[in-house]
Amino acid sequence: MGNLGWIRAGIYGALLAFSFVLLALSCARINYTLHLPRGDPLNGGRDFYDPVIPELIFTTLVTLGWSCLMLFVFFSGAGRLRFPRLYGDELIGLVILWFFWIGGAGAASSIWGDLSFCQQFQACQILSALEAFAWFGWLTLTGIITLSTVVVLRSRNHGGKGLAEPLPTLNGAGEERKENMGVEA
Repeated sequence: MGNLGWIRAGIYGALLAFSFVLLALSCARINYTLHLPRGDPLNGGRDFYDPVIPELIFTTLVTLGWSCLMLFVFFSGAGRLRFPRLYGDELIGLVILWFFWIGGAGAASSIWGDLSFCQQFQACQILSALEAFAWFGWLTLTGIITLSTVVVLRSRNHGGKGLAEPLPTLNGAGEERKENMGVEA
């Protein structure tokens, strides 16, 4: 299964990058819609904002914080914090984030849908990228949830602690547990 801690750190790094890009795209979109140039045909030239954009900004900010926290747990050791130290703690946070992301990505897709007809305009290109990164973030979260769930289930099947298993860290916390489960640390 490879080095589980490093795999998780890489996935969290990807989630951090996707969240940052989506935050930047969301900020660009809200700036554009709140400062429409004169004569812009969008919304009759009147300033507005897409209701999904503040939700995406909130989601990305929370996800940036969560990803940084989880990378801190991996690189500095989970023993310093009371939460999140265990897979159960992580799964609680991930499921909450997963609902934020599915809500944002789904709302963005339902509002804007297929934007292939207007790709000659920068505003449409930003919306297309925004939709794509919203789904990339959701897909990455789904991958982390799946990986953590597999580890928890393997732990329970091999006499481990299940949701009470400690998260992997750079200094090797939980190594003996993984060796007993047949998982390469």
